[in-house]
Amino acid sequence: MFDALPHPYLVPADHSFRSDLAPTKPPKSSPGKKLCEKHLQKSIKVLDDLQRRLYADDRFSVLLIFQAMDAAGKDGTIRAVTQGINPAGCQVFSFKQPSHLELDHDFLWRTTCRLPERGRIGIFNRSYYEEVLVVRVHPEFLKSQKLPMPLGPHIWEERYESIRSHEQHLARNGTIILKFWLNVSKEEQRKRLLSRLTEPEKHWKFSKKDLEERKLWKPYMAAYDAAVNATSRPWAPWYVIPADNKPFMRMCVAGIITQTLENLNLKYPTISKAQTQTFGKLRKQLQ
Repeated sequence: MFDALPHPYLVPADHSFRSDLAPTKPPKSSPGKKLCEKHLQKSIKVLDDLQRRLYADDRFSVLLIFQAMDAAGKDGTIRAVTQGINPAGCQVFSFKQPSHLELDHDFLWRTTCRLPERGRIGIFNRSYYEEVLVVRVHPEFLKSQKLPMPLGPHIWEERYESIRSHEQHLARNGTIILKFWLNVSKEEQRKRLLSRLTEPEKHWKFSKKDLEERKLWKPYMAAYDAAVNATSRPWAPWYVIPADNKPFMRMCVAGIITQTLENLNLKYPTISKAQTQTFGKLRKQLQ
């Protein structure tokens, strides 16, 4: 299994992470908007080549998980980071309210069905982490899951254990897991939600439910703290990225992905001497 890429926004596996100490803004020494966008374009170009090698190498798959509060920029970040990738080598799935079919299975089932195969990059816009975030903030949702065992506070630790085991199993079998919490401040979220109400082209993005969930900011932060600390491991790391500045956020995410793939030493398959000789004969026929 691979080890997590060292990074200022990597969550350590020692349960020391605290969201109230995690920055939502880039450091003062960070590059400006234009330079962030320039770095992003460089990463996109590198990622295009890496994705081709990932497919040809055919040993690993990549799973990118994005979690965030509303209006943090998940959709825009996914779109920006994947804009240069061959669509045939990338798949994006968004997970919203579970269907009746999904509720008739365990909480990991619906995402397991969407895992990327070797050689491809899979992206989860929200994921099984909703089961220890939204459901933890709204425990009434558990009623629809028809769980056979008596429910109690132990359910969250059991779900963390299931998630850790699931991710470790995937990592052992060649899935590179990178998890991003796009950490937006409550004030920046207020501005972005307000823009959805004031700018006509953004009206479609607004949901009254977003305001209701905003009132539960503290319970959500507590749920994120618990989930991130319980599940950030070297083989399935969490990176908590400042999300108040979108160009900086996107640059960071793209950089982490490209550097991680570069560390895999992906290679195109080599051919034997016999194949080389055969290719030479076939080349002569075509000429």
